[in-house]
Amino acid sequence: MTGRDGGADLQPIEPSPVVILVRPQMAENIGSVARAMGNGGLFHLRIVAPRDGWPQERAWITGSGAHKILDAATVHETVADAVADLHRVFATCPRPRHIIKPVLTARGAAIELHEIGARGLKTGILFGPERAGLDNDDIACADSLIRYDLNPGFMSLNLAQAVMIMGYEWFIVRDADAPLKNLQTNETRVATKGELENFMAHLIRACDDANFLKNEQKRPGMVRNLRHFFQRGEVTTQELNTLHGVVADLARGPRR
Repeated sequence: MTGRDGGADLQPIEPSPVVILVRPQMAENIGSVARAMGNGGLFHLRIVAPRDGWPQERAWITGSGAHKILDAATVHETVADAVADLHRVFATCPRPRHIIKPVLTARGAAIELHEIGARGLKTGILFGPERAGLDNDDIACADSLIRYDLNPGFMSLNLAQAVMIMGYEWFIVRDADAPLKNLQTNETRVATKGELENFMAHLIRACDDANFLKNEQKRPGMVRNLRHFFQRGEVTTQELNTLHGVVADLARGPRR
């Protein structure tokens, strides 16, 4: 389903964030998202576990010329796989209850996306399924949350509208003189989400071996709490190596 006419002048404005659609339900909505992305200068689309499979011809029909975005889209089985090569991940979340993470407006997130991209780091934005939105496990893969400033009495957006708001904000602040933040890493570098996930798997295995997560009812929430803690910032590879060593030594138990 590639090689269609249309969208000949559609090019990414780099460094642009990756748009990640989590379990989208309708091909028409994916096509509308691609159209919204093109308007905002976004190009990179990843699709996690689409309900009806991929590719779907109806997406190209509703994409209205955004064919290059759809042709280049990649499909992933899990959110963790979709974000593995990224350094910072944001998640759109209308009601961030019982979650301890930084919450930004769309404008604030757009400014941060530009600042992070200017430092050579890869970013992404998670958008949830049409009906229910992102669940707690999805949000656990993100560093920060995005909440749109809309009428509190009626905050109903379809998927393409949600992407359009972020694309618009990202587009209009791209030339703003926002102060750039810098994380001094010296000989190390910021870890990717895949490297962080590798450490989390190590930590959770050690917790299971130590019987720390023995309460099956509380286990999912406790694991999410651990993920939230390590997802709040830019962890470096050097820090992860140290933490791997800490977990390995703790798992071996006390030694003389």
